[in-house]
Amino acid sequence: MSESLNEYPPLVAKRGRGMLRRRFRMQSELHIMALPVVLILILYNYIPMFGLVIAFKRLQVNLGILRSPWVGFQNFRFFFSSPDAWRVTRNTVGMNFLFIFTTNFSALILALAMNEVRRRGILKFYQTIYFLPYFLSWVVVGFMLYGMLNRFGLVNAFLTRTFGIEPIRFYDTPGYWPVILLLVRIWKGIGYASVVYYAGLMAIDPGFYEAARIDGATKFQEITKISIPLISPIIAMLIILAFGHVFRGDFGMFWHLPRLDRNGILKPTVDIIDTYVYNSLRIIGDIGIASAVNFYQAFVGLVLVLTVNRITRGISAEHALY
Repeated sequence: MSESLNEYPPLVAKRGRGMLRRRFRMQSELHIMALPVVLILILYNYIPMFGLVIAFKRLQVNLGILRSPWVGFQNFRFFFSSPDAWRVTRNTVGMNFLFIFTTNFSALILALAMNEVRRRGILKFYQTIYFLPYFLSWVVVGFMLYGMLNRFGLVNAFLTRTFGIEPIRFYDTPGYWPVILLLVRIWKGIGYASVVYYAGLMAIDPGFYEAARIDGATKFQEITKISIPLISPIIAMLIILAFGHVFRGDFGMFWHLPRLDRNGILKPTVDIIDTYVYNSLRIIGDIGIASAVNFYQAFVGLVLVLTVNRITRGISAEHALY
């Protein structure tokens, strides 16, 4: 059969093109619905990639991007030879690793707890309470945090009146801030992540739980033997995607919460690559160096996603993204 098809390659190719055209016509509504998203993706994600050449040039505004002189890897050497390179990379990677595992673990626990709530009214109330912080901007959260942690804030007032402790100067002590940022990140992001896990739990057939209860399984066994294994593809997908952002911190969070615009004392623990790029543009004004650092972020993020996906595929092919 394969030999007879090989004797008529133009006929096979024509038949294949016809099938593709028929399939496209059958799914034309879906293509039309996807068209705006595809255009936005091209406009905001692919066309700006032309600007990557700035990382290899000494940009001169009067000459433009194309006519500015090439400098090769000079912008990269400037960043990696500076004493700030290791500090901002360490802070970015370390904090993001903490965020990935603690936020996902906390959200999974919260989703499992919400899955046990049977009264819909109470469940909706809990979901609203947990999800509300996600909609607050980091500017608002920064002012709220300052009202709690400044020298005369709520936390110091409570410690002074209750335990007689001298006010703690949170905004002058870098060592406190990894824990503070971690707690605020969990508080703000746990609601959104838990909704994703909860949606996966809702899709599980209740028959599995009924069969487990008939066999005498405890609630803990239902969670560990049914719930978590069945949503493990979602857990793996979210973790893989999160690894792509290990080298890209949340600028709003790291800028507004420790108030880096007016407080440089906390830089040893909260200055990340994104805030470093912003300060480079604001103080030095060198777009080439900022572009080189951003290119470094994007490249390492891509490598991390591919690596984690390959490791996941080696462990369990069905949990990998592709």
